[in-house]
Amino acid sequence: MGNKDHLNEWKKELEELYMDLYHDRNAWNYFLQMLERNRSERKESLRRLDEAREQEGDWYQSNQLLGMMLYVQNFGGNLKAVQERLPYLTECGVNYLHLMPLLDSPQGKSDGGYAVSDFRKVRPKLGTMEDLEELADACHERGISLCLDFVLNHTSEDHAWAKAARTGDPIAMSRYFFYDNWEIPNLYEQTVPQVFPTTAPGNFTWLDDMKKVVMTSFYQYQWDLNYANPMVFNDMTDNLLFLANRGMDVIRLDAIPYIWKELWTTCRNLPQVHTLIRMMKLACQIVCPGVVLLGEVVMEPREVAPYFGTPHRPECDMLYNVTTMCTTWHTLATRDARLLRHQMEQVCRLPGNCFFQNYLRCHDDIGWGLDFPFLGQFGIREVDHKRYLNDWFTGKWEGSWSRGETYNDAAELGDARLCGTTASLTGIEAGLEELERTGDDTLLRRGITCDLMLHAWMFSQTGIPVIYSGDEVGQLNDYSYHQDPSHWSDSRYVHRGKFDFDLAGQRLEQGTVQQILFDGLMHMHFIRSSFDVFRPEASVYVYYTGDDRVMGILREYEGERFVGLFNFSETAADVELQGSQWTELLSGTGFAAPEGETSLKIHLEGYDFRWMLEGNAPD
Repeated sequence: MGNKDHLNEWKKELEELYMDLYHDRNAWNYFLQMLERNRSERKESLRRLDEAREQEGDWYQSNQLLGMMLYVQNFGGNLKAVQERLPYLTECGVNYLHLMPLLDSPQGKSDGGYAVSDFRKVRPKLGTMEDLEELADACHERGISLCLDFVLNHTSEDHAWAKAARTGDPIAMSRYFFYDNWEIPNLYEQTVPQVFPTTAPGNFTWLDDMKKVVMTSFYQYQWDLNYANPMVFNDMTDNLLFLANRGMDVIRLDAIPYIWKELWTTCRNLPQVHTLIRMMKLACQIVCPGVVLLGEVVMEPREVAPYFGTPHRPECDMLYNVTTMCTTWHTLATRDARLLRHQMEQVCRLPGNCFFQNYLRCHDDIGWGLDFPFLGQFGIREVDHKRYLNDWFTGKWEGSWSRGETYNDAAELGDARLCGTTASLTGIEAGLEELERTGDDTLLRRGITCDLMLHAWMFSQTGIPVIYSGDEVGQLNDYSYHQDPSHWSDSRYVHRGKFDFDLAGQRLEQGTVQQILFDGLMHMHFIRSSFDVFRPEASVYVYYTGDDRVMGILREYEGERFVGLFNFSETAADVELQGSQWTELLSGTGFAAPEGETSLKIHLEGYDFRWMLEGNAPD
């Protein structure tokens, strides 16, 4: 079905949702005209792509996809340079490229690009909107889908709407939350949690030039948008569709649980949020039906399901798998997979329409949003445990080989977040230091093994595995940010360093850290793409290993049976595997039980893993 039919197909539901929320016929008519305009402006090549993806159905749900997320400024400097380096990404097997925020934002008050001053302009140092569209076209020619962040909750105080509001324009002011005094803001503060209690305490900011208070949930230069005003929803949806029409295939909706505000609530996860996201999804169905919405929802697995909507009324097509990422690092530090097993049981029980973007590291910090009520049964206390995790991963704990830094350390709450690249957190940085100091490569080899094990765990899950740029060649922490006045207060820049192309060149030299990691990840991607048991339609369960150090995952699809085994400890472990004949997929090695036995024992060295397929694997 072409785009031409989609308006009539979805108009009735969209109108009902819109009018129930806003009760404004004029605003609805404007919204409808905006959809028609965007639909007419969508270029022919994107229309053809939409139609192909509709015929394919859920095109993004494929074990053929491998993602990478990167900063344009770090990967060549600008959009044209990224386009020139697409051959490298193709060599990496990447067919899903997630660009970190690149829309215009003010220098020094950008929050890493999440304080947008113009949703239709690329930051000048990175290029132009035309450059972005050319990159999208070049990606499509190579079979690469492009993902871009879209900040829903707020604008920069330098946005045209905010500037107009600052002059007293009542229409512009109605797009935000302004108050003449602290009376109502103080009522909000009684129930609304703080996002950054240390670096940006509170949810409101006093503007001395206006003599007013404005809502600023994140930072004081990011003004929260008032989605109770239909103009805000209309114009933000228009901005989203504008980016889709530049060739973006996946739009990442940033911090979506926050976008509806209501007094005497937490201003999180309110029912109106789901109405807004459903309407945005319908707008995409009408204008750009091949485009996917990726939501950022930082909650427990069982609590994220509502953000997918239902199979008949979908909202987000895909969500960040934040909790599994966080719990994976917890498991590494504790050598205890019980919490990870518990959470994967929840993930495995989610409805079939729940699909995730999986990752080990991303541009952001690791916040310890663990299931502490579950951990409490083992005598683990939240404050003490968070302190242990941060001490372990920053190398302060005796025997730790990890090298990270904390972020947003709230000493009074006993809380802090963690920063660092995968290679530095898994011991490769410490191993290289040990090798240079003593000539002993034991710690380095262990760090490499740990790094590969964690990636293999990520690749074993259902969803799109996404590598953070640099992890494919073991890029280490970049401590140079300590000398940069624009960055030194934000430790997240320790893992936001420039991509080291000289280091990447060492992937071609046999025996280097870079070659071992790069070839290991590419081989995992090849195997994952080659076997149907990794397809999204596979049934997935937790596999009980009998050893809390070893995480197990079971995948079944049309008679194939796969078990992944992952040792999260530096000490060796033996796991009993039910079934008399198995093949380890990455090595091709066959395993057979002793005659008459129906199970066999699999030996795992420290931080070792196995990808086991029952029976003899096909050539």
